[in-house]
Amino acid sequence: MAAEPEILEELRRVRVRVPQLTGALAASVDGLVLAHDTPGVEPEGLAALTATALGVAVRMADVTGRGELREVLLRGVHGYVATYAAGRGAVLTLLAEDRVNVGRLHLEGRRAGARIGELTDAPRATGGGPPSAGPDHRHPRRSQSS
Repeated sequence: MAAEPEILEELRRVRVRVPQLTGALAASVDGLVLAHDTPGVEPEGLAALTATALGVAVRMADVTGRGELREVLLRGVHGYVATYAAGRGAVLTLLAEDRVNVGRLHLEGRRAGARIGELTDAPRATGGGPPSAGPDHRHPRRSQSS
C-alpha cells in the first residue's frame, strides 16, 4: 500500500481541481483512515460511516442487479458526499458544497479514485510481494451473488 504522503498529495490535487470541495478522505473498505484533508470533520468517524454506507450500497447494487459498485452520491441541504471505489481495498470520499458542478465532481472523483487505487494496490517498495489476495465482502468493486 502507498505511503500516506502520496495519497494525501492526490487528495490535495483533487481539492485544487474542484474548488467547491470542503473535504477529502481516503480510507480502507474496513473504515481505516489512509489520508485525509477534512477540516472541521472528524476523519475516523467519516471513514467508519463510509465503510458502513459502502456495505449497504454494495448489497443494494447486488440485490438490484446493478453490478459492481463504482460510486455513491448523497445530496443533503448543504451539499454532497460522494464516495468512489479506489482499487481493491480503498475508497475515496469527497465532501462538496451544494453549488458544486456534479459532473465535474464525478470526473475528478473518478480520476482521483483510480489514482489512489493505483497507489493502494501497488506492492510496497520496502515490503515487497503482492497486495493481499482474497476477496473482501465489503469490496467496492466486487459484488457477491446471493
